[in-house]
Amino acid sequence: MVAMIAPMDPQIDVRTLTDGGQSARETAETVAAFLDGAQRSLDLAQYDFDLGPETAAIVGDAIRRAAARGVRIRLAYNLDHRNPIPVPPPCSPDEALIASLPLEAIPVAGVPDLMHHKYVVRDRASVWTGSLNWSDDAWTRQENVVAIVDSPELAADFERDFEQVIATGSVAQTGFVEPVWRGQVRAWFAPGHATDLSHRIAQAIGLARHRVRICSPVITAGPILGALAGAVGAGRVDVAGCVDQTQVRGVVYQWHESGKATWKLPLLERVMAGAFTGKLSTPYGATSVHDFMHAKVTVVDDTAFVGSFNLSRSGEENAENVLEIEDDAIAAQLAAFVDGVRARYPRLDLSAEEGS
Repeated sequence: MVAMIAPMDPQIDVRTLTDGGQSARETAETVAAFLDGAQRSLDLAQYDFDLGPETAAIVGDAIRRAAARGVRIRLAYNLDHRNPIPVPPPCSPDEALIASLPLEAIPVAGVPDLMHHKYVVRDRASVWTGSLNWSDDAWTRQENVVAIVDSPELAADFERDFEQVIATGSVAQTGFVEPVWRGQVRAWFAPGHATDLSHRIAQAIGLARHRVRICSPVITAGPILGALAGAVGAGRVDVAGCVDQTQVRGVVYQWHESGKATWKLPLLERVMAGAFTGKLSTPYGATSVHDFMHAKVTVVDDTAFVGSFNLSRSGEENAENVLEIEDDAIAAQLAAFVDGVRARYPRLDLSAEEGS
């Protein structure tokens, strides 16, 4: 669906994916179509790039066609993360596939924090971003949101972040790009502005007038969790959403084991006692299906936050990006998406914690 907006503003196309709602081939062809539009440059920051034979051929051929046109192609990808955290699970980029493509490959050490972006900057004029990793499971078995924005000014913000990602070799030194409004959209980058981003989302929730809708695998960032608990407790706005139940249970189990964040548990319980459901996804395994509830979207009234950022403490330390979009049509589209996702799953149950 393309949101129709004023000509002076960036053109924004927001697309959503659901578990079983599209084929991997369909998504691969959408990705390839975006890549086929490049004439000069493609800069890709991809947390995961691990495709099956059919989808690898479709996307790989688009990359090869771009290279044949003289397009400079750079790919930064996350490598070698071993932290024992449940969100997000370790990725497994296909380095053989990457090595076979005509591009400049730049591995970014995801230790201790992740290079968690999923964006492409095309010709320094258009941006593809959101929560969608490049893997067959992500393209078929997960809930995700993609935003495609045509705006040279916004693309320049992403280029500044990309240069930090490939130049520093350290996730902690990235994301230092000021969040500036480009029409009705602005980009936030972490970890440079992670604290600012969490407080901005929390502020929006605290000032909500009629609705808050959230899809996030987990919700553990202190400011956001506190704001949500307050909104649910006050009962003055309609708050609802969906999380990944398997991953939330894993977080609660870790809190009990470490004892370091148990103060968050009453807040989480208050939030989840509201209109939240949970997808009982398959526990992570290298060979298991990766069917997580993976969308990362927050809608507050007529403002939407869309990107790669889990609403989590670990997310604040990763290399992430979020678009803040002020547009009533896009907010309505994404609120309907959240409601559709949460309707598919049962109410969240925290009683059966991982490891118990």
